[in-house]
Amino acid sequence: MPRQIFQLQVSLPDATPRVWRRVLVPGGYTLDRLHRVIQQSMGWQDYHLHSFDIDGLQFGEPDADGELALRDELDVRLDAVAAKGSRFLYTYDFGDWWEHEVVVEDVFGAEPDERYPICVDGEWACPPEDVGGAFGYGEFLAALADPGHPEHEPMRGWIGRPFQVGAFEPDRVTTLLRRFC
Repeated sequence: MPRQIFQLQVSLPDATPRVWRRVLVPGGYTLDRLHRVIQQSMGWQDYHLHSFDIDGLQFGEPDADGELALRDELDVRLDAVAAKGSRFLYTYDFGDWWEHEVVVEDVFGAEPDERYPICVDGEWACPPEDVGGAFGYGEFLAALADPGHPEHEPMRGWIGRPFQVGAFEPDRVTTLLRRFC
C-alpha cells in the first residue's frame, strides 16, 4: 500500500487578511513533525509554546513542571488522529494566541517519485512574531499602510525589514519544509 498523504489547509481565521497554506504531508508524521511543518509553512520562528487540540485532547511538548497537561506529540501520528474531513486546532504563542484551524481536505496515495512535505498554495504573509495577536496585527498593518499614522515609524523600526502583506511563495516554503521537516 502506498504511503498516505494528507492534504491540509492551515489557516489563521482571526487574522485579516486571512493567512492560509495548503500543504501535503505524510500521514505517518508525528504531531511534533507536523508542528514543524506548520511553523515553516506559515512563517513562524518557533519562539513560543504550542499545542494541538484534537477531539478535545491536548497534545504538545510535555511540561516538566506539570503546569500544562499535554499528551506527548512525539507519540502520536497524524494518521492516528485525523482522517479526510477532520478539523482540529493548533495554537501557537499562548500570549498572542495564534489559533490555526487545520482541515484535512483530502487523503491519497503518495506519488512514487515525489518528495514530501510540499506547500502547494496559500495566501498572505505570516504576521510577525510578538505583534500582539490578531488585534495587534490589524493595528500593525494599519500603521504600516499610513505614513501619517503616529505609529508608522515606530512600527517600521520595530519590524526592522520590509513587510509585504501580500508576499507568499509556495516554492520557497517547500524548500524550507524539505530542509527543516
